[in-house]
Amino acid sequence: MYTKAIISACIFIIGYIITIIGSKILKNIFKRISSRTKNTTDDYILNVLLDTIKPLGIAISTFFAWKILALQTNNLAINEAILGLFKFILLILIVRLVNRVLLRLINSWSLRVNDNAVSTMIKSLSPMVRAAIWSIGVVFYLNNMGVQMAALWALLSAGGIGAGLALKEPVQEFFEYITILLDKPFQNGQFIHIDGVWAKVERVGVRSTRMRSINGEIIVMSNSNLTNGIISNYAEMETRRLVHKIGVVYGTQHAKMERIPEIIKSIVDKTNNAVFDRCHFISFGDSSLDFELVYYIPTNDYLLAMNAQQQINLEIMKQFEELEIEFAFPTQTIHMAK
Repeated sequence: MYTKAIISACIFIIGYIITIIGSKILKNIFKRISSRTKNTTDDYILNVLLDTIKPLGIAISTFFAWKILALQTNNLAINEAILGLFKFILLILIVRLVNRVLLRLINSWSLRVNDNAVSTMIKSLSPMVRAAIWSIGVVFYLNNMGVQMAALWALLSAGGIGAGLALKEPVQEFFEYITILLDKPFQNGQFIHIDGVWAKVERVGVRSTRMRSINGEIIVMSNSNLTNGIISNYAEMETRRLVHKIGVVYGTQHAKMERIPEIIKSIVDKTNNAVFDRCHFISFGDSSLDFELVYYIPTNDYLLAMNAQQQINLEIMKQFEELEIEFAFPTQTIHMAK
């Protein structure tokens, strides 16, 4: 028994020394390899490998040292427990190594992408990758320990169905979030209109989107409602088309009627941030002679558009007043027979 104990201790010490010396040699080799590249990702991966080699070597040395002592005992329960503990330690070390490397690669990938939306989407995959690696590792561990996987698969299937039904809406909202990031119908800071809501997008979340309405309050709308609705994105608008109807009274002289389009055109041409399109006498209304004015505002700034519209309206009133052209208002004349 004492001989086995001495051999076991020697195996542990030798394994520990080999682990320390091997890790130092590998460290020097890895430094030479990483110095040839400017990328910091390979440096990180090599450091993670070095951090894993030392505890892995100590765990293997301890396991083989125990194997020498275990030859003298017939207690299968203790042997199985030690073997299970050793495999569990290996599981933790390997899963941590894979997770750290994959997450670093995902982060490097997201930094190389020029699109902020796609970069955010890639970073959001990190928790899913971490959970998937741990799940695969645990399944392999249980299978290696002799657990009957058929019953476990049946349990996971039943649980998956229940979880799928319970998480149907959150999962749907997550995929709508991915759709918004990839398709980009709108982005943070843009002004949109959907279902009677006029608001500025503040943050696109995994389940919902926060917007600031024109009245100042915060509006939270689910991503599915946004993707299924009709969105008017005013930030993408290069020019704003404005159409107005102007009515004058029926008693307006023909000469003045002919001058009205020219007058309005000159007014629009003199206005900043306004481009004249057309002005036509379009109809004989019930109580007015109707002109239709169309012009463009070459900006998506709503305030500039309203300033230009106000300036045009005021100038039209001034010119009509000087020419004694009267605006029409709803009237009705009743002729009564004697």
